[in-house]
Amino acid sequence: MPQIQQVGEITAVLCCGLFSGAALYINLVEHPARMEAGTQLAVAEFGPSYRRGARMQAFLAIFGSLSAGLVWIRAGSVAWLCGAVLFFSGVPFTLLAILSTNKQLLDSSLDRSSERARTLLVRWGRLHAVRTVVSLAAFILFLWLIVVSGK
Repeated sequence: MPQIQQVGEITAVLCCGLFSGAALYINLVEHPARMEAGTQLAVAEFGPSYRRGARMQAFLAIFGSLSAGLVWIRAGSVAWLCGAVLFFSGVPFTLLAILSTNKQLLDSSLDRSSERARTLLVRWGRLHAVRTVVSLAAFILFLWLIVVSGK
């Protein structure tokens, strides 16, 4: 039975680490480079990047959160539940706060070289940074829980 818990712990840490690492890369490297290339090119690149990233990050967030939830159920540790909720909170945040901006950036009627497009890209970067910070917090919590349980 402890093996199931360990698999859940490793899976949660792995999924959260991959998610937060990818999110951090997007905020520190990809999005600034996109913006540096100019608004028109940034909007053009946003679509393919978003479609690929959304699939990967949705899978990692859901699977990782479920794994952390499994650990909570098996071990009874409220800290794992908190980590699961914190990590999963990126999903509703995306749907409630970021999705509208995504849809506007993907709208074919958007003038890709307009000030509105640039404003949407800047807003998207800020909203994505929130998701990055939250996922990093969950990752740090999961790592701490692994270290504490190994003592």
